[in-house]
Amino acid sequence: MSNLPGPRAAGLSRVIEVRKLYKRFGLKTVLRGLDFTVEQGEFVALLGPNGAGKTTFLRILASLSRPAMGEVHIAGYRLPQQAASIRRRLGVVSHQPLLYGDLTAEENLRFYGRMYGVPDLDQRVIAVLDMVGLTNRRRDLVRTFSRGMQQRLAIGRAVLHDPEVMLFDEPHTGLDQEACLMLDNVLREVAARGRTVVMTSHDLARAAELASRFDILSRGVILASARREELAQDALLAFYRQALEYKPQAVASMVET
Repeated sequence: MSNLPGPRAAGLSRVIEVRKLYKRFGLKTVLRGLDFTVEQGEFVALLGPNGAGKTTFLRILASLSRPAMGEVHIAGYRLPQQAASIRRRLGVVSHQPLLYGDLTAEENLRFYGRMYGVPDLDQRVIAVLDMVGLTNRRRDLVRTFSRGMQQRLAIGRAVLHDPEVMLFDEPHTGLDQEACLMLDNVLREVAARGRTVVMTSHDLARAAELASRFDILSRGVILASARREELAQDALLAFYRQALEYKPQAVASMVET
């Protein structure tokens, strides 16, 4: 597994820190002074309606987009100034698979493995292909894959170098039931290894099973946040609805003090 020394190794427990983040597209402001922090080992489910800014926010964290204003630190490094150092510590699954269609599944993983300096690359590639259920298609060109198969390989690419921070943007989209269960197992394993995870999702039931914290994003800001142990059983849906209705007192009542 990878061993990436750097500022985070100095004992910082806060892995992601975002302050006063703004993002605009023309005259439209998508993120409006967003504040967001994640501690080492947390699994945060970022929830919210369509158009809330979830994908835009994750693209900024993944260094795929630049904010208009604000500060972003990941693993002790600052975006966008130290993006190269941050990317080595990230695993990203987005709406774009970030794969090469004219390479085979195996060749794609080898390419990314060499780029990240993955040790014992041959064995790691075999293990990852088996994990995502693509061993039998390892020598097929990715452009012949279905959307679901490409998503499987994108998940393999994201975990290949054992990054300390994982960003998943609606990762279950396009996956069949078997692949969804595979991804759930991957996410549980990543969390069990103490990695830090941020995942957007519209599936509240699945998020409730996987995440340790739930943040509600709407209108470009985090409206409410609660850890799993602070919510009563099966209370996530009510918490989510109350947050979107902008009722701070009602939201607070859902969180145990």
